[in-house]
Amino acid sequence: MKIAIFPGTFDPITLGHTDILLRALPLFDKIIIGIGINANKQPMFSIEKRIQWIEKIFEAESKIDVMSYEGLTMDFCTKMNANYIVRGIRSVGDFEYEKAIADMNRALMPSLETLFFACSPCYSSYSSSIVREIIKHKGDYSQFCPKEIVIND
Repeated sequence: MKIAIFPGTFDPITLGHTDILLRALPLFDKIIIGIGINANKQPMFSIEKRIQWIEKIFEAESKIDVMSYEGLTMDFCTKMNANYIVRGIRSVGDFEYEKAIADMNRALMPSLETLFFACSPCYSSYSSSIVREIIKHKGDYSQFCPKEIVIND
């Protein structure tokens, strides 16, 4: 069985994330959206809310699971029997950062392969951090997020 992890904080998930995920889906038997818990980051939305949103977005897709994890993504991959990591790339800067992580993962776990998906051009400027700023300042975030993302202040 080909299992991939799509790791991230997804705070919140954007249309760019969903685009990458839907394009990667035909390549795998299962994709686990792994919401990483990072003690150094203060998320805007609770882990429960992010899981709830993502489960609602993909409720009709049996090949997608959502769960949170702490620690190294590589260790989460081992726990989930995943040999693949899916990552989206928006820019050259993203590529350099993601390649360095992929190289380290590969050095530590040679059986782990990272697949990079170039972001669709229409989503290349989307990022969760920019969307959080829009939300924080009460702007209209709806064009950047799936319709299931509803924020009630």
